[in-house]
Amino acid sequence: MCSRRSRTPLPTAAEASAWAEVLVRRRLLHATVLAPNGQWLVQRTLEAPVRVLDGPAAMVELAAQIQHRTRTTRTRTR
Repeated sequence: MCSRRSRTPLPTAAEASAWAEVLVRRRLLHATVLAPNGQWLVQRTLEAPVRVLDGPAAMVELAAQIQHRTRTTRTRTR
C-alpha cells in the first residue's frame, strides 16, 4: 500500500481560492468567502451555520476531507 505524501509547502491563498471555487461549483459547499484577515467563511448548506477557517491551509484541508468523503462514499455504493 502506498503511503500518502504529506505536503511540505504551505498552500497559497490562490490555491485555497481555487479549491473553494471548485467546491461551490460542484455544490459540495453552499458558499465560501475569503475575509480580509485571511480567514475563510464556509457554509456547507444554506441552513448550516457559517464556519470560520483559519487561512489557506485550513481551506485546502477541508477540500481534502470532502474529497476523501466523496470518494469513500462513492466506492461503498458501487
